[in-house]
Amino acid sequence: MPPVLLDTHVLVWWQSKPARLSKVQAQVLQELERRRQPAAISAVTLRELATMVERGRHDPGVPLDLWLEEIENDPMLTVLPLTAKIAAESVQLGADFPKDPADQIIVATARCHGLRLMTADENIRRWGKVSLI
Repeated sequence: MPPVLLDTHVLVWWQSKPARLSKVQAQVLQELERRRQPAAISAVTLRELATMVERGRHDPGVPLDLWLEEIENDPMLTVLPLTAKIAAESVQLGADFPKDPADQIIVATARCHGLRLMTADENIRRWGKVSLI
């Protein structure tokens, strides 16, 4: 199992804007690359990426379906599916957790798999009930 789950924006930054990563995030990702150890993403991240492209917030430079397939088949990434346990956890994070369903699923995925979440999302970071990078 990968040691870290990437939030959607972190995956985009890693691929196309590495200067946006924090120093610690960049170091962790470089170490994973050096070890040839994949990072994980939630399956919902693929949906978020598709939405980003559809809304013009990101241009992967290739057709959307090809880009998503590249991500899905990237040996440095493991796509973790939505499971019953994750779905249940995602709606039980508490009233103080942000209402974004994708964020809920991503955090629930990290918690259910015991992974550290790499995110710059201040709302998730302030919530503080998931291990973070």
